[in-house]
Amino acid sequence: MQSDLHKIIVSPQTLTPDHIKVFVYQILRGLKYLHSANILHRDIKPGNLLVNSNCILKICDFGLARLWDPADQQNMTHEVVTQYYRAPELLMGARRYTGAIDVWSVGCIFAELLARRILFQAAGPVEQLNQIINLLGTPSPEEMRDACEGAVNHIMRIPRKTPQLNQLYSLSPQTTPEAVTLLVEMLRFDPNRRMTVEQALAHRYLDEGKMRFHSCMCSCCHNGPRRERVFCNDFDPVHQSPLPPTWEKELSRLSMFDLRDKLYKYVTDRRPMDGIPLCINTNSASYPEFANSSVAQPSELPPSPNAWD
Repeated sequence: MQSDLHKIIVSPQTLTPDHIKVFVYQILRGLKYLHSANILHRDIKPGNLLVNSNCILKICDFGLARLWDPADQQNMTHEVVTQYYRAPELLMGARRYTGAIDVWSVGCIFAELLARRILFQAAGPVEQLNQIINLLGTPSPEEMRDACEGAVNHIMRIPRKTPQLNQLYSLSPQTTPEAVTLLVEMLRFDPNRRMTVEQALAHRYLDEGKMRFHSCMCSCCHNGPRRERVFCNDFDPVHQSPLPPTWEKELSRLSMFDLRDKLYKYVTDRRPMDGIPLCINTNSASYPEFANSSVAQPSELPPSPNAWD
């Protein structure tokens, strides 16, 4: 992949509505597959979305990803997702969360594609939350039910804000009413009311992006003998065998070296897909760095949120 979405956003490259629809559609399509496998990415941001010259997009960097059991709702760390794309429930210290945190990140990226600037760009997590409230309005107690006490007290102390959603229309001349309706649903403060990945994929704003992707970009559809397009049966597939939560727990018991050996064996033993073997390229210029690295470098981790108390 030649680039990533961050480099494209900050470049002078023109982004048409078709570009934006195709990119957002592909992000959501990938997330639907991940969520169906019970995987939360937890760090969706433009720099983690690889793009090639044909506008094919791939989600990368699963260093903060983990398995999520919808039936268990176990406690998880809130120190995930790069700050600018961090959902309000994470900013407010929620320990239990769902795939809605990834949807929030996509909403922020969608707005960034339209405006060519970061939607919520604050110096720290508290200011980040304040910027969100300035746009969406002060949340109700019900919308803050999973927040820590310090975060709730902070919001109760500041002056009450009314929603300013009309500001979304000024993101760019390309911001249509359909785009705003999709944005509003993806950026709901309450994660339980936030649009799911499946609902976002069904939104009419993305219809053209979906058809453009499957008409000439995807590998799941193909051209017939008369060069007519033969579409696949399922445009947005799901994982057929969701990963069990015990799999992650078993991996957590391994040392870094055992995990590395297990991953290496899995990669080298895996059956080739499309006739192309899946392997580690030891001749790659970055291989020595990979071989000597730990699981995650400090520079890859998101900033820790400020203490509320």
